[in-house]
Order: sequence, then structure tokens, then C-alpha cells
Amino acid sequence: MTFRPLNDKVVIELLEEDEKTEAGIILPDTAKKRPQEGTVIAVGPGRLLNNGNRAPMTVQVGQRVVFSKYAGSEFEYEGKKYLILDEDQIYAIRER
Repeated sequence: MTFRPLNDKVVIELLEEDEKTEAGIILPDTAKKRPQEGTVIAVGPGRLLNNGNRAPMTVQVGQRVVFSKYAGSEFEYEGKKYLILDEDQIYAIRER
């Protein structure tokens, strides 16, 4: 199955957080932080402007991005966690 977001929406596959600290302590689910980084797996066609044109998307499929901590809506599909959010909730593209 593929995702096809609408307008300026972006679907991100969340990166799993480590279950252990650097000291080796195993973290319970309640102590884990919500991920703020992920890989873009789908982008919409762009925001519709008042003149009828679409604004081009800044992010592309495959890029690793950093986004707002409380951005978007999280969902799970086939055991993987995803986030769908507006493009303007993405703060940076992580360069390799």
C-alpha cells in the first residue's frame, strides 16, 4: 500500500527511539520521548495558492527530517509508526 497525502501534507515514518540509555538502563514505554525525527515516505502535490497554482513542496521522499515535537497525527500501519503533518511543521532536512 502506498500513501498519497493531499495538498501540503507529508507522511513520515518515525524513527524508533532507543529502548536503553547510554548507561544500559532499559526505558519503559511511559518514559520514552516522542520521536522528532523520521524519513519522508510520501508528499502531497503542494499547497493551493489563491491564484490557483500550487506552491512546490520543499521536502522530497527519502529525506530525513526533524519536526515539531507535537506536530501532526500519529498512526500505525502494519506494525510501523507514521506521522502525517503539514509541511510547515517540519523544521529541518537532515543532510547526510
